[in-house]
Amino acid sequence: MVGKMPLEAGPTSVKFFGAGTAACIADLVTFPLDTAKVRLQIQGESKPSNGRKAQKYRGVLGTISTMVRTEGPRSLYSGLVAGLQRQMSFASVRIGLYDFMKQFYTRGSDNSGISTRLLAGCTTGAMAVVLAQPTDVVKVRFQAQVREADGVKRYSGTIDAYKTIARDEGVKGLWRGCFPNIARNSIVNCTELVTYDIIKELILMYDLLSDGLPCHFTAAFTAGFCTTVVASPVDVVKTRFMNSCSGQYGSAVGCAIAMLKEEGPTAFYKGFVPSFLRLGSWNIVMFVSYEQIKRIFTRTQQTWESPF
Repeated sequence: MVGKMPLEAGPTSVKFFGAGTAACIADLVTFPLDTAKVRLQIQGESKPSNGRKAQKYRGVLGTISTMVRTEGPRSLYSGLVAGLQRQMSFASVRIGLYDFMKQFYTRGSDNSGISTRLLAGCTTGAMAVVLAQPTDVVKVRFQAQVREADGVKRYSGTIDAYKTIARDEGVKGLWRGCFPNIARNSIVNCTELVTYDIIKELILMYDLLSDGLPCHFTAAFTAGFCTTVVASPVDVVKTRFMNSCSGQYGSAVGCAIAMLKEEGPTAFYKGFVPSFLRLGSWNIVMFVSYEQIKRIFTRTQQTWESPF
């Protein structure tokens, strides 16, 4: 007998709130890895005066230790506020509305094939980006900024970042990189949610594991690895383009071409290890938390409806 689809249980409101809350928990746990990934991704985009590219960061642990030594431990959580703002709005839409969109495309039928799941993932991923793009831009800018010797930083705080970007680059600056981010998150959402959806369904279908923590862990880990492999090139371009000021790159495509010419094809997989460590661990924490939050809300709702 086929188990329930992994993201179907519970009303849409529970899934919407649960996805945002679980994503914030996952961000709190994995944020230093995300910051290390951003630093590695932008490394090499600017040349020093002698024409040679300085390699300040080497590897995940090397990047983290260098940041702690030169900028202090708090630098690992630079942009956390914007990151949590992003997850509460972003994940709520892309994950919380995923099952709703599957039902919408199948006209309410429970029979959803791979094409329907991919379409639902693309749709919620794109919707989430349009809504949460300013928070993503500010998060990346904070993670990329390095404290200078005189202590001056690019932005003094989250609100200052929103205001400064809007003032210096126009309101369009807050949606900088929106189209590559839509491409990236449509890919991420499809790979992540559909892989988790299918892996969990197969595990339950063949009774390999019960619908519990080991099952959720296995499906989430697999989804994290597949997503990193597929989305890494787009993610690097997105990070470079969002971190750049107006005029550095004409477009996301121009950014990708410049990377290919100046740094070669391996540039598209810069920060792959921290990307996988971050995305894999993020998926595990998020999906496990999400499943538990749904169960708690469902049980609470059942208790309210039938107290005896």
